[in-house]
Amino acid sequence: MGGLKEVRNRIASTKSTRQITSAMKMVAASKLRKAQNAIIGLRPYAAKLTEIMQNLSASMDGSDEGVYAADRGDQKVLIVAISSNRGLCGGFNINVVKETINLIENKFSSQYKKGNVKIVALGKKGGDLLTSRGYAPERIDKEIFDDLTFENSVPLAEEFMQEFVNKDYDKIFLIYNQFKNAAVQILRTEQFLPVAESEEHKEDTREKAGQHEMQADFIFEPGKAEILEALVPKAIKLHLYKALIDSFAAEHGARMTAMHKATDNADELIKQLNLTYNKARQAAITNEILEIVSGAEALKG
Repeated sequence: MGGLKEVRNRIASTKSTRQITSAMKMVAASKLRKAQNAIIGLRPYAAKLTEIMQNLSASMDGSDEGVYAADRGDQKVLIVAISSNRGLCGGFNINVVKETINLIENKFSSQYKKGNVKIVALGKKGGDLLTSRGYAPERIDKEIFDDLTFENSVPLAEEFMQEFVNKDYDKIFLIYNQFKNAAVQILRTEQFLPVAESEEHKEDTREKAGQHEMQADFIFEPGKAEILEALVPKAIKLHLYKALIDSFAAEHGARMTAMHKATDNADELIKQLNLTYNKARQAAITNEILEIVSGAEALKG
């Protein structure tokens, strides 16, 4: 009977766990819908703003690039690792940590040995994982995801921009999970500063050049330099906010998928435990019947 009691306890424990994972899946699905709507609504605006800024930059000579496009090499680097404050979301956080370490070891190992590579972790889990692996961040920002709005992300973006202008860093990179759908997150490493032409825009430019597409000749009022000066800071702030929103939506998608799989695994385990329990119970009943029959036969003899 001790074996039966142990199996019953495991069944009860697994059912309790299943209730928790099922509830977490529904909560994540609810939060995912809101975050998904936010990122889907933001992407067209961000893409068009970036396209306008890059088209203006391409039509101007290098002397008018501005302070946020100055290429000073990569002797001093800041890596912004965007993760989450909570776990139970599969490989969401560990993938960001692995990519951060991989970027340091493969691209900036010499700078890191000199102490010229700094890490800022946006999200508690990523910061803790980096610290445990010997890559302690300069700071861990946990509050940014408590109320994720554009207004709340602007001071952080302005801080990075000011540090770049002050030459504290030559390059700033963002590492985050981009939301594709509830089951798929794309790990991205993007150059935040200095402002650089994106791979998507380069590809689009090559396609247009191959098709000999006629470019429109616009008259800008005020001049291109003034427009670019106003657009660039706004586009940089929007770039960070978009990365945060992407990561936020990807987190809930990853958690919903992880909890869905955990619930399915709990269901399968409960089935196996019930089968084991029934077999053990039948064996115990059979043994008791055999003992009674044997005793009866012994009395007859």
